[in-house]
Amino acid sequence: MGRPETIFLKKTWRALGVLLLAVVSAAAQGQRASPVRYTEAREQSVRRTIVLPGSVESRVESVVAAEVSALVVELVAREGDTVEKGAPLVRLRTTTFEIRLQAAEAQHKEAEARMKLAERNLERARELFASKVISQQQLDDATYEFTAWQGRVEQLQASITGIKLDIARCTIRAPFAGVVTRERTEVGEWLGEGDPVMEMVSLDELEVRIEVPERYFRLLHVGGRATVSFESLPGLEVAGSISALIPRADPQARTFPVKVRVPNREGRIGVGMLAQVTFAGGESYRATLVPKDAVILRGPQQFVYLLNGDNTVSMVTVETGTGVGAWIAVEGGIKPGQKVVTRGNERLQPGQLVQGQPLDYPLP
Repeated sequence: MGRPETIFLKKTWRALGVLLLAVVSAAAQGQRASPVRYTEAREQSVRRTIVLPGSVESRVESVVAAEVSALVVELVAREGDTVEKGAPLVRLRTTTFEIRLQAAEAQHKEAEARMKLAERNLERARELFASKVISQQQLDDATYEFTAWQGRVEQLQASITGIKLDIARCTIRAPFAGVVTRERTEVGEWLGEGDPVMEMVSLDELEVRIEVPERYFRLLHVGGRATVSFESLPGLEVAGSISALIPRADPQARTFPVKVRVPNREGRIGVGMLAQVTFAGGESYRATLVPKDAVILRGPQQFVYLLNGDNTVSMVTVETGTGVGAWIAVEGGIKPGQKVVTRGNERLQPGQLVQGQPLDYPLP
């Protein structure tokens, strides 16, 4: 027989245990299931990918130069400005050209008047020569006079056209749509013909330059697809295509330059950004695929929530591999046919009760 105090304590702990179980059970029964969407993992043959670093370059870069010698009176565009093709960048003083234009137009008017007079004299000389009043020499002189003034008029017209062109060139315009990356002149500076005024790059379509090891170079071809991501733009992936394979290896690194063209319609990608380029160029293998939406990143850890048969979820750590459209290959405890949570998975906890609805993703 135990002591009465010991028996009393044992009975008390049993009662507390029963009460605690009842409370937990009641809480579990009253827990609301979180709505989620799930998709079944699939097995499919995929091609291993080649992932290499690269650097963004502009397909079009230009040092815009002055076409005439003149004084800078205005910088219309400044460093960092985005400009359209033909937009003014710099204005030069036109006073000297306008004075030359006035003089040339005045000379042109005089030459036209003298040409018309010479033309009338030639017509009269022809009539007189037909009547045998003047000699052949006099007719030739009248013809020469008219021809000379006619040439003078054409010469002055060409000079006027050239001066007007120089006046137009005093407004230096953007040769293409892009961004001003550097100013090379200032207001008040005298520019000579060919002196630089601005540096520009086009951001409409960029290229990523990658140094590809020799063993991978033979697997690539112009027009081949690639996926490009950027260290400074997390979450952004851009579909590109191989635009150039340069068959000249670096003699020390034994790598070949490859260029991948990427669109930049929103202008988020900058020249010089570091990029990571993924090529599909390896051998095929069987892999377990899950939608990319199922993979959650928390620091260096990647994991997926599995939907269990009792409508709870469990967290499984995975390693990701080749991406195939909206799907990605995973390794680490996920089997084909298992249900992975693809919507509502950001706030889940292991063991949480959920209410799942299927969500289909098109297979690649």
